[in-house]
Amino acid sequence: MSVELRVLTYNVRSLRDDLTAVADVVRSADPDVVCLQEAPRFWRWRSRIAELARRSGLLYVTGGRTTGGVALLAHLRVDVHETRDGLLSKHARLHQRGVAAAVVSRSGARLLVASVHLGLDANERTGHAAEILDLLGGVGAPNAVLAGDLNEPPGSPAWQALERGGFRDLRPGSGSTFPAVGPRKRIDAVLASGDVTVSEYRVMDGPVVERASDHRPLLAVLRVPVAD
Repeated sequence: MSVELRVLTYNVRSLRDDLTAVADVVRSADPDVVCLQEAPRFWRWRSRIAELARRSGLLYVTGGRTTGGVALLAHLRVDVHETRDGLLSKHARLHQRGVAAAVVSRSGARLLVASVHLGLDANERTGHAAEILDLLGGVGAPNAVLAGDLNEPPGSPAWQALERGGFRDLRPGSGSTFPAVGPRKRIDAVLASGDVTVSEYRVMDGPVVERASDHRPLLAVLRVPVAD
């Protein structure tokens, strides 16, 4: 037996474009969990993330400035059992990166969900992929999803490192996610480990998406096994 969980990943560019549009896009996806990248992390960052959550019909779970700009939101129909945040190694003159993760459940199906945003330096991305695997491996959840902006296309070293760590691409060949207008690159993804399967995997589009941020959001409708 399995339960459906809707996971949305979205680089919202610090909400610098159109907060109302971002909230409209998120709400239209009806997600159980949202993995944010480039969430607000400076002035009033907590209240700005909380406002996005409220406008989207969701609750803030974890992350933000404390995790280098990655965060999680969740719907009330999802139970949050624990959070697991962490900062990744800081490289000189490069942005601090981190992981925002939580173990959630719905109707008996339990899932570790992590939001990540890899950087612009290729060597840093590969190293951080290994650190992310170490961090998530300590949680001990049998099924996990890693979602975010990987800043490189499939088949590149960081993707390969995550795949060696057990996270597989749920829909190879799916649409491009960046930029929002006329997307040319597939750099955002939802990867899964364990027995998670996917029933829907799509890049959201439309005029509201194009003005909300510089990335297109990605919705994955997952089937997560119920624990015996």
